[in-house]
Formats: sequence, C-alpha cells, structure tokens
Amino acid sequence: MKNSLLQNGEKSYDNITKLLEDIPTPPWRSYQKSNEIITYIPNSNELEIIKAAIYLRRPVLVTGKPGLGKTALAKAIVKALELDDLLHWQITTETTLQDGLYSYDALGRLQEIQLAEKDDEIDTKIESYLKLQALGTAFASEDKPKVLLIDELDKSDVDLPNNLLHIFEEGYFEIPELKRLKGSEEKEIETLDNKQVKIENGKVECTYFPIVIMTSNGERDFPAAFKRRCLQIELHSPDKEELIEIVKSNLGIDLDSDDNLLELFIKERESANENIATDQLLNAIYLRAKGLISEKELDTLKSNPLLKTIFKPLVD
Repeated sequence: MKNSLLQNGEKSYDNITKLLEDIPTPPWRSYQKSNEIITYIPNSNELEIIKAAIYLRRPVLVTGKPGLGKTALAKAIVKALELDDLLHWQITTETTLQDGLYSYDALGRLQEIQLAEKDDEIDTKIESYLKLQALGTAFASEDKPKVLLIDELDKSDVDLPNNLLHIFEEGYFEIPELKRLKGSEEKEIETLDNKQVKIENGKVECTYFPIVIMTSNGERDFPAAFKRRCLQIELHSPDKEELIEIVKSNLGIDLDSDDNLLELFIKERESANENIATDQLLNAIYLRAKGLISEKELDTLKSNPLLKTIFKPLVD
C-alpha cells in the first residue's frame, strides 16, 4: 500500500517516485569514477612545491578550507606520475601510529590455534595474521614510490605528528610481534595492495620514500619541528576559468564565462569568505541540468530556497 502522502495527487511526490525508479548518479559521486574527473587544478607554484618535496624526500602538508580539493590533489599526483593507486590513511581522534603501519589479528590467530589442535592443516603462523597498512605498505614498496595520503591530520592525537616525523626521519619501523621471534628467518607479509613483501627480523625498511601528502583543514596548529620538516601548500580557491574546466571535466557541460549560476556561486563564495566548496557548484549545475533549478530564479538566493540550501556556507 502506498504511503498516504503519495495518495494526495501532488505532482511533486509523483515526480519523486518516478525518480526513484532510475536515479542518475552525478559523475563525481559514482563509485565507478572516470580517471578524467578532476576537482582541483594545482597552479604552477603548487606544482613546484610538490616537485621539490619529491627531490628532498619530504612530506607535503596541504592546508585549506574544506572542499577545496586537498584529497583530489593527491589523486592528481598519482595520475600525473602514472603510479599505482593512492594509499589512503584517514585520520580520526582515535588513530594511532600503528594503525597506519600494520594490523595484527591476535584474536583470529588464537581461535585458529585452538582449532589446529584438531586439524593439523590449519595455518597458525603469525605472519598469516599480520598485514601492512597504508604507511607500512608505502614504506615496503620494492620497485617504485607510492603516493600516500594522510587525510585530516589535524584531527589526530597530539603525539601522532611527531611520531610520524620519527618514522620519516629514521626510514624504518619494527613489528614487535615478529621482532621477538627467534632466528632471522624472513617472513612474507601481505600489504594493503594485496602483495607479499619479505621482512627480516621484524624490520620494515624504506627503499623508496613515498610521496606523502598530509592534509589539514586548519583546525589546529602543528609543532614548529613538524612544520620545519614538511613543505607546505595553502590551497587556492579555483578561479572562474578553473571552475569552468572542473565543471566540464565532471559533467561534460561547457559553461560560458558569464553563466548566471557560475557568477552567483563566485559572488556567494566571496561574501561567505570562501567558505563554499567547489562541489557545491557542481551540485547546482547538475540540478539545473536536470530541471530542478530554474534559470529564471538565479538573481538572488532568496528567490530559490533549494539553491540557498546548496550554496549554504560550510562555516557560519
């Protein structure tokens, strides 16, 4: 039985039910994303800093307001350098250094050991329950550098940035569960990208220093010692020409430089102290293309409640 709200004959609800049958997915929200999609275009100064970081084997600290494209910058580097997929380490308030280095399923191994008492074929070797995570996988690369994105570092525990510095400076880390085993036999450990690497005496040494992009929304400052060992980039807001290119890349829509919706977005972004993200423009352009936003209602946000919601500043 249909919901009573849908029985009142209002066209708005009828339209929604039709949409539910086959809702087109915006390209930048698709899980099958095209390699050509971009949401940020680095300028020449930013590219020079990234190049310098690669030469110096230093991490890059990328700061900027939410939605400017910090994550997209790391993805663009992977594509430009034709490297393997991006290694992504998302930071939260509970993240520890080990979370980025390796994981150990101790409980799973204990259960398997108990089962092995009845079945000799069950593998209970400790290396089968260890797996290198994003930072560990980047350090263990045996043929070429990896691109590692450490996302939203400013949300971390106060000690994590300095702990990261230690790892970057030393160029290795140890896995205690392997270190305390007797003998120097090599162990094969699975990486996050489903490869096997050989580790001797529990020590993972960095052969190819990864291209490290650490992002921050500017919610906190970092110690001077940490910033001294990083190259820093403050992302810029895309200008009109860059916005036109981003829209074309994501939606295949060619905007005129005097497009009303584009002009309104730039105006609102300036009045909101740039606290409006680029993907908010993509949302508006997409909805206009689908007929949900009328071209006649673009003079001000007051005349269009939907657009007012879409262009709502991220910070009041």
